[in-house]
Amino acid sequence: MVTQTDIVVAAGTPAAPPVSWASIIAGGVIASVATLVLMLIGSGFGLTVISPWPSQSASATTVAVSAAIWLVVVQWISSCMGGYIAGRLRKRWSSVHSDEVVFRDSAHGLLAWSVATLVVVTVLGSAVTGLLGSGLQAASSVVDSVAKAGAEATANTAPNGYIVDSLFRSSDPARINAPGAEGDAAAVGQATLILATSIASGEISSDDKSYLATLITARTGLSQADAQKRIDDTWASVQNAKAKAQETAEKARKAAATASLLGALSLVIGAFIAAVSAVLGGKLRDEDEDRWFPRSV
Repeated sequence: MVTQTDIVVAAGTPAAPPVSWASIIAGGVIASVATLVLMLIGSGFGLTVISPWPSQSASATTVAVSAAIWLVVVQWISSCMGGYIAGRLRKRWSSVHSDEVVFRDSAHGLLAWSVATLVVVTVLGSAVTGLLGSGLQAASSVVDSVAKAGAEATANTAPNGYIVDSLFRSSDPARINAPGAEGDAAAVGQATLILATSIASGEISSDDKSYLATLITARTGLSQADAQKRIDDTWASVQNAKAKAQETAEKARKAAATASLLGALSLVIGAFIAAVSAVLGGKLRDEDEDRWFPRSV
């Protein structure tokens, strides 16, 4: 007596292997090409909403969100097509239990999806396809975004010439016209060093603040109180710039993390869609074979 898991093979007919690489490769190729075509379509539509004139162009947020949604749609559609082809083209197994047929069909869909993902990542190799097919690429985007934001933070908070020059500006025309009246190289160098050290430590000491106020007073004619107020205002602007740069870095980190998680979730769902599509393709294949080539009982 034949059990549910036994395979009954007709005399002289070899049993079909459990894995059909021909159908898997065919499904992978279809999914890869579908991904390329759909991404080109998405790029074309994306260019229609971007314009050098701000009034006629979509916002950066709208473009980014639309691109992310389209990448998910591309992954799902291509996975569906590749999985269906892999399941539909696979050779039918004779007298295999229906549960085993479902498992093998879904495995073929997953393998076709895996082949397509590897092809897209390896051949195309762009940042967009990296997001679709490589968690490592997405993680690298996080690091790059945060690093760029950190570099911007350093540039914005460094005691550049404009900040130092603003400390020594005088409202007295006589001092403005006098050579070297608004600060010589030594004074500028000392002020730059004080600000750089204070920014690195996160605060300006009372001694440094007092000495810097003395330098400003000697070269601008301001009172000690006005010089200290100018220092306070300058320090506040530096801290605000630093806070904005940190906010930019945080937004970049969150955006990159969201893109990474969205890409991973899209891949997982794409794998599921490929497996289900392969099962559907296998079911339709079996129904058509039973309709057109009925087996004798």
